[in-house]
Amino acid sequence: MGRSSELHGQSSRFRLPRGGDDAGPLPDDTGCGVLHVDMDAFFAAVELRAYPELVAEPVVVAGSSPRSVVMSANYPAREYGIRSAMPVAQARRLCPRATFLTPTRGAYSEVSAGVMAVFRELTPQVEPLSLDEAFLDVSGALRRLNSTPAGIAADIRARVVAEFGITCSVGIAPVKFLAKLASGLAKPDGTVVVPSSEVLDFLHPLPVSALWGVGGRTRAALERAGISTIGDVAATPVSRLKRAVGVAAAEQMHALASGHDPRPVTPDSVEKSFGAEHTFDTDQDDPDVLYRELLRLSEKVAAGIRAKRIRARTVSIKVRFADFTTITRSRSLVEPTDVSREIHGCARALFIQHTPSNALVRLLGVRVEGLVSEDDGEQLSFTSDVPRWRDAEVAADGARSRFGAGAVYPASLLPPESSEGSG
Repeated sequence: MGRSSELHGQSSRFRLPRGGDDAGPLPDDTGCGVLHVDMDAFFAAVELRAYPELVAEPVVVAGSSPRSVVMSANYPAREYGIRSAMPVAQARRLCPRATFLTPTRGAYSEVSAGVMAVFRELTPQVEPLSLDEAFLDVSGALRRLNSTPAGIAADIRARVVAEFGITCSVGIAPVKFLAKLASGLAKPDGTVVVPSSEVLDFLHPLPVSALWGVGGRTRAALERAGISTIGDVAATPVSRLKRAVGVAAAEQMHALASGHDPRPVTPDSVEKSFGAEHTFDTDQDDPDVLYRELLRLSEKVAAGIRAKRIRARTVSIKVRFADFTTITRSRSLVEPTDVSREIHGCARALFIQHTPSNALVRLLGVRVEGLVSEDDGEQLSFTSDVPRWRDAEVAADGARSRFGAGAVYPASLLPPESSEGSG
């Protein structure tokens, strides 16, 4: 979707006034039961709670490694062109006076859990998209709360500020696509309502980049066909759109451009994958270093899915080489697992099979897919030692939960000097 900063001027009449503003007529939120709530510069906002004197200054959250990328930038930093996923070195060049803060482990998930709990107090129909955003269907809660969608949005924004010290933006609309688009237009710290009777008035002046699934190439293909706004998409026959962007994309784009989005808000949707990756400070070709990192990532992934009470049917690896060439390779398991020993064994075999010897590796990743609930059961073998390994790993989970992440880990993850002469 196009950056909301490109669109703000086109949404002013749909935006609810801030406190103290001259209100004028308020948009009609009747029939607008879908809310999209998005935290404003979430990671930066969480860090800035400890540095209130920096709120008006450019602040960037990023790791300390020379190869780190920007995790988050507050709005003053974004005015310099700093964006998430940008290399830190580039961000420093764009704004040498910016303050760079290192991420605080655990803080973001803690705040996210609290915010999501606020949402679920208002409605059980909550679909989290990430740590900092979620869809809510409040249609069934209006009578119980004696409120309106806009009233619920105001309550959410006030509670998020009061209880967590950060701000959020809310989009209110009849369907999910419009609500998400509206929350982007509401940023920062605002609310935009798309009335049911004015959906096309809201949508059609916007550029095609505002549509889901329209990136740079698709936008260029549409513009070559003389299609530059969402209204142009809606007015173009689907057959012509298919020639420009393909069958599937054309049908979806035409439906969205007409304001149609049949997807419901789906609470607690099942995750499709879970993974972890690491970028080395310097490119690596030492097999021992690479295998240890695969083990560390496998341990992290296995602990993560055990915490979620799910198992994985497929293991995949991601390898980025020094020249930025990237490969992903996967293998299905005989039975779903949440045991790091099994995940690591598969990941290591994939790495050995698909990575040239002496290749310089920049990044490694391990991901599991085909996730199923732990309650689905498992097929056990009388000769297998997997249950015993799992018991040991579950015990290690408990120790780490109680005493910290460094309390228990495999001996092979110890630095070489730490594992020699001990005892």
